[in-house]
Amino acid sequence: MEKIEKGEKGEKGEKRVYFNRDISWIDFNERVLEEGLRRDLPPLERFRFLSIVSSNFDEFFMVRVAGIKRIIRSGASPHQADPSGLSPRRQFKKGADKIRSLFRRQYACLEEEVFPALAQGGLELVRPDRYAIHHIDYLESLFIREVYPVLTPLKIEPDEPFPAIESLCLHVIFLLAPEGGASGEHISVVKIPPVLNRIIWLPHENGGAGAQYALLEDMVITWGGCLYQGFQVKERMLFKINRDADFSVDEQRDEDFLVAMEEVLEHRGKSMVVRMMVSPGSEYLRDTLARRMELLPEDLYEINGPLNLRGLLDLVETQGFEHLKEPAWKIYNTGGFTEEESLWEKINQKDVMLHLPYQSFDPVLRFFQDAASDPQVISIKTTLYRTSGNSPIIRSLEQAALNGKHVTAVVELKARFDEERNISWANRLEKAGVIVIYGLARLKVHAKVSVVIRREDSRIKRYVHLSTGNYNDKTAKLYEDISIFTARDDIAFDVGLIFNTITGYSVIQAMRQLVIAPVSLKARLLDLISREARRSTPEYPGRIMAKMNALADIDIINALYKASCAGVRILLNIRGVCMLVPGVPGLSEHIRVVSVIDRYLEHSRIVSFANGGAQEVYLSSADWMSRNLERRVELMFPVLQDDLKAQVSALLEAYFRDNCQARALGPDGAWKRQAPPPGEKPFRVQAHFLAQARENAEPSWETREEFVVRRPRRPL
Repeated sequence: MEKIEKGEKGEKGEKRVYFNRDISWIDFNERVLEEGLRRDLPPLERFRFLSIVSSNFDEFFMVRVAGIKRIIRSGASPHQADPSGLSPRRQFKKGADKIRSLFRRQYACLEEEVFPALAQGGLELVRPDRYAIHHIDYLESLFIREVYPVLTPLKIEPDEPFPAIESLCLHVIFLLAPEGGASGEHISVVKIPPVLNRIIWLPHENGGAGAQYALLEDMVITWGGCLYQGFQVKERMLFKINRDADFSVDEQRDEDFLVAMEEVLEHRGKSMVVRMMVSPGSEYLRDTLARRMELLPEDLYEINGPLNLRGLLDLVETQGFEHLKEPAWKIYNTGGFTEEESLWEKINQKDVMLHLPYQSFDPVLRFFQDAASDPQVISIKTTLYRTSGNSPIIRSLEQAALNGKHVTAVVELKARFDEERNISWANRLEKAGVIVIYGLARLKVHAKVSVVIRREDSRIKRYVHLSTGNYNDKTAKLYEDISIFTARDDIAFDVGLIFNTITGYSVIQAMRQLVIAPVSLKARLLDLISREARRSTPEYPGRIMAKMNALADIDIINALYKASCAGVRILLNIRGVCMLVPGVPGLSEHIRVVSVIDRYLEHSRIVSFANGGAQEVYLSSADWMSRNLERRVELMFPVLQDDLKAQVSALLEAYFRDNCQARALGPDGAWKRQAPPPGEKPFRVQAHFLAQARENAEPSWETREEFVVRRPRRPL
């Protein structure tokens, strides 16, 4: 235990105490990639996983790599190291090497296996080197008619500022020479317009079967030279950049915080370039771009295949190619609610739990929609971190305010990459009469909680919804999350305190059931882990089970190490980052770590403590990371109802039985895919939950119609 307290670590010869956070995240993305490499999956499923890998890496470079590069540029000491013992430069180098290796595997799979399998199944990508005569005739005509008028060529002058190049967008760069033998070369850049469809469906020749498509960027590469009359194209290249997106807003600007957030978005468009992906074809253009953007060779990634794969995810939803994907998984109506029964009466009777996406998100939408129209509802309060592009919950809040109800929405403007959308929602809600709170200074409001206040028989009754996931009807079909509806007075009282603290000047008071970060959540977790260690004996060892997206808080990790040394059996299901090293004798030999990567994104946070036989089970919005426990408003809430506690406990245990989609982490940092032992049946945990939802489903009833928000006409 001295090693933990003194923080000794090292890569060679010493006992490894912590894994590096960013290398662990890259390992997570490798697990996603491995799903795309599986030859037993249908090709569109493989393509979806390969696209997610690219999308994940975009965010990783814009946030984590950008942060490391800023540390390096600041002149940090080469001996400055993170808890794993890696210096910033060593971390950058090791991470870049792993990422390049993953890219090679990703694109080799895409070009050699997935695209050929899709073509064989009737969905064929046609690249310029394979255009037939009828393709050329169609695409050239389409380019002149619909693409050419939209394009804007930008000249690049050696002695003038470089034009703004947008992060994540595809661009084509051309090297031009005057026609007629005149000397001199010129460079121009053309942005691929996002307003145009990137996938171009090609007409069949002689009514052939299947479908063929081309890419918009290939059209621009092929015919873009017509933008430059009097010049000939000598070289051309496609590229995409990632800019630093890890910006902080000026938290002191309370009076114009909305303007401050808009400035953050503006600065993000001009920030440091941290990576450039290029197609093969021109070393000169590649090096010219790198020099103008102050990029080093290690910042350049040459990709032999379509760039920006996440922009091609629409292929997965292409109709008529169901044979190229897995059968759709049905989302079932929950056994807790029926259309005929009052939502409020049901919640009054007992707590109700939803397990998304196996069970429908509809009761959550209904919670807000019924509250908006119910004449007995007088107030609604909610936190909004990430919502969908056309959110029915936002529309319900607008309708409620227009119906004269007192509506409060805490809209977190600092939710990274959703800032612009949340600013738009905030403006809409304010116009409808909703009281909008833009989060808290220096803290992100990441808690997911809502309360509906209803007048019943001359008294006030509060109905609460607590969740591990966002109020987003789109991701609710893709992300695994758990939420609970309750009318318990003690929880409702705590929720009232939380909203008073967020929206006003109230000091956090002692709560009856809920635990809030950054005030008490970390301390409570440390106390619960320590209590489990104290109560553990050789005859009756303690037990901790937990599920989360990331484990990176050193204090929590050290507490788990101490609990393991005290004999506590610890089972951890960590989807992504895990800095804890399991299975080390004398340190973590009683800790097992698994990760499940499957059809749905695992997102719920659950923790269970045996507590000497008086088991306690909690759900939470928070991962066990320092940012969540110390710099965000997060909630942990207990599962109090006996039947629900048993359900959540069984749900949590099921993850450690998975022998199909689970991988176990070893002390060397390697993740090993689990397989059924001889004589044991395969157990796929997500398929298990789907079967449970099917068994517990109510008879089908139609989804409720959404409200149409009516606003008074403006005077002429």
